[in-house]
Amino acid sequence: MQPNSPAKPLLWSTLAAQFSEQIALAAGPIAVVVMLGGGATDTGFVQMVQTLPFLLLSLPVGVLVDRLSRRRLMIWAEVLRGATLGLIMLALATNLLTVPLLAALGFVGTVGTLIFSVAAPALLPMIVRPAELPVVNRWLELARSAAFVAGPPLGGALVGWTGASLAFLVAMSASIGSLLLVSRLPEPVAIARPRRHFLQEVVEGCRFVAGDSLLLPIAATASLFNVGWFILQAVFVVFLINHLGADAAMVGLVFGVYGIGMIAGAFLAKPLAQYLPLGVLIAVGPLGGFIGSLLVLTSVAVPSLPLIGLAFFCFGFGPILWTINTTSLRQVITPQPMLGRVSALLTLATSGARPIGAGIGLLIASLSGPEACLTASAFCFLLQLLIIVVSPAARLRDLPAPV
Repeated sequence: MQPNSPAKPLLWSTLAAQFSEQIALAAGPIAVVVMLGGGATDTGFVQMVQTLPFLLLSLPVGVLVDRLSRRRLMIWAEVLRGATLGLIMLALATNLLTVPLLAALGFVGTVGTLIFSVAAPALLPMIVRPAELPVVNRWLELARSAAFVAGPPLGGALVGWTGASLAFLVAMSASIGSLLLVSRLPEPVAIARPRRHFLQEVVEGCRFVAGDSLLLPIAATASLFNVGWFILQAVFVVFLINHLGADAAMVGLVFGVYGIGMIAGAFLAKPLAQYLPLGVLIAVGPLGGFIGSLLVLTSVAVPSLPLIGLAFFCFGFGPILWTINTTSLRQVITPQPMLGRVSALLTLATSGARPIGAGIGLLIASLSGPEACLTASAFCFLLQLLIIVVSPAARLRDLPAPV
């Protein structure tokens, strides 16, 4: 990325916003258990409520992103997130925080996260040239990976050392920093378009994705990937501890390897793009997920923590290449006035699949045990790989000309 790139404030604001989110996500469940005396049901309730905005509000947010200033929406998203973090701190200081209140404030804060997540990729093609999109997206994913690796350990450590208040203060400070950085972004020239009924615009976005030979398999692949991933997550920690004899430190190490895979993928995205066609880079993501799921399934018969570590490296490495390249692809093949709705639909396909996968995982685990969940997860990863391999996206050599 050029030193004077107009996307540089977006990169740093994304890093700050992701740190804020990851620290808060780590601090919340720990605060429920340590400070509020909650159990697994309470932490599950808080996490479920915090995922609901992605399932319920993605499409309406997409319409708003296409109607209003994307930069201003990102500013208000950080205002909303920072305010909820401040209210959590106030409730902690006055001993008024309860599990339902934390869940409610988490829901509101996640609305801010959703708005930022939909608006940022829709804003990027308006401030940089199409040829720069893969480079900028690579740096954005590298920032996200760094926050994913460092944020949760930092949040957990802050709660353990000083209590939850400092963790939420750091998260709020990062959110304020993101807000200030977003305010430095240029305001793109608005594209005039007719204003129609809200539902008509939602339907138009759905029809565009459903009728596009590239976007539809990308959405289907992303959805199945996340279903498989969250079937795995529903039982993975229990499987790791009970079947492989891992302790809490080893569980943390496995997820650390996942983060290392993400960072490695983001760093290698540029040199790999010089030698491999775009379609191959896109297919590497689903392939990494499938290989990872097979390695986890193999550990049922051959218990091995190094095998699990390699699996989670694959889970991190491949999908980062997928995200960088499919994001750039959808940004050049989607008309500017529809970028918000398309971004929202892809967010719904990924994040909306999470509670579905978790629910399927819990059902299978209760009926047949963790090993059956690992088999079901591998089956989902196989399906998502087949969908993308037979699609036109896997045969692309380069990014198409922008529309």
